[in-house]
Amino acid sequence: MKKAYFGGGCFWCVVGSFDVFEGVTSVISGYMGGHVENPTYKDVKTQESGHYEVVEVTYNEEIIDYNTLLQVFWRQIDPTDSEGQFHDRGPSYRTIIFYTDEEQKILAEKSKAEMDASNRFPGKIVTEIKPLVPFYPAEEYHQDFYKKNPEDYKEDRGKSGRDEFIKKYWGDDYWTIYE
Repeated sequence: MKKAYFGGGCFWCVVGSFDVFEGVTSVISGYMGGHVENPTYKDVKTQESGHYEVVEVTYNEEIIDYNTLLQVFWRQIDPTDSEGQFHDRGPSYRTIIFYTDEEQKILAEKSKAEMDASNRFPGKIVTEIKPLVPFYPAEEYHQDFYKKNPEDYKEDRGKSGRDEFIKKYWGDDYWTIYE
């Protein structure tokens, strides 16, 4: 099993996008990149701990590869927004890829360059790519939020603007990764 780490704004909205793939064995919401050890949601929500909201994706690379996970990631975010994602604003909601080894770094940088060259988006791709740092799982109530609280999740996601953005910039191409 391998692990991949992606920050795409609110982790509630990112988990389900990875969770549906065969070969993905777990998706855990958590925090990475800050200066506070063992941060809580309250610490991160202040926007002063330096952490990103991220998901840790554990996957079997014999069934699903890292490039596919990267494609899933790019389809969930606005990679041109340096101030957060959709209605979630602040440093903890910025987009980022944390790589675990040199191969992931190379593939992440290549996919970012391809995304930038595609001119799919009107702005420059600002998603950061950084080396692995400690991962801190979020509190239990954040795990699988979309399954445990489907009505609250649906309401929050509906207000976020994420789905409208995905439809505008990906249209029918969005689903090709899921086929």
